[in-house]
Amino acid sequence: MGIFFDLTVTLNTLNTSLLWLVMLVFCFSSILLFLKIFGYVGLYVYSTIAVIAGNIQVLKTVDFFYSPEPVALGTLLFASTFLCTDILSEHYGKEKAQKNILISFAGFLTMTIFMLFTIGFKPSYIDWSHESLSNVFTPMTRFFIASMISYLASQFFDVWIYNLIKKLTFSKYLWLRNNLSTVLSSLIDNTIFSILAWIILNPNPETLYNVIMIYILGTYILRIVIALIDTPFLYLSKFFISKNN
Repeated sequence: MGIFFDLTVTLNTLNTSLLWLVMLVFCFSSILLFLKIFGYVGLYVYSTIAVIAGNIQVLKTVDFFYSPEPVALGTLLFASTFLCTDILSEHYGKEKAQKNILISFAGFLTMTIFMLFTIGFKPSYIDWSHESLSNVFTPMTRFFIASMISYLASQFFDVWIYNLIKKLTFSKYLWLRNNLSTVLSSLIDNTIFSILAWIILNPNPETLYNVIMIYILGTYILRIVIALIDTPFLYLSKFFISKNN
């Protein structure tokens, strides 16, 4: 049925944790490649793609060894955007890091509107894609609102706390500001999204205990792992910056 179908069949045979690590390395390597080829604009592009793809990935759940409950995908892509803002803060300043947040937010919002128009067209009698497109690209209102609010809040906090730690440590201890800012920002992201989506905006609210144990802490372990692994890539980023950029 084609090379891409064969690839997905092959990937299905891999251990979930191994495939997750492969994708993690691919995401971080892609960030450095985009930085090398396009400069800081490349990080704007990557972040926008990651936010759009992450909101699609989150519809799929998989089984991870550490969690008794299925875990939604998308965490890796969302978390990888923190590496983009940290690279921008480190090498280009917080203004470009903040612009990256707004561009990726606007990109996802525009993509959503495009797809709403697409789904709004009455399908032809031979169309077979309408229902599938509707299932994927018609956002649940509470998830959409929760996702956008948590993204903006956590990303702007990440830029602020990263630059604050950098100032307090006199630009020393890169590993400290990278890990601390990402770990704290990820907790804010998880907390705001989970409370909004599963309690405040949910017509049948979950208990606070379930929200904390399943939705907040359930993926937070992955966020911590991602924060630790992305540190070497932040150190490597200086070698991928063009002298003319």
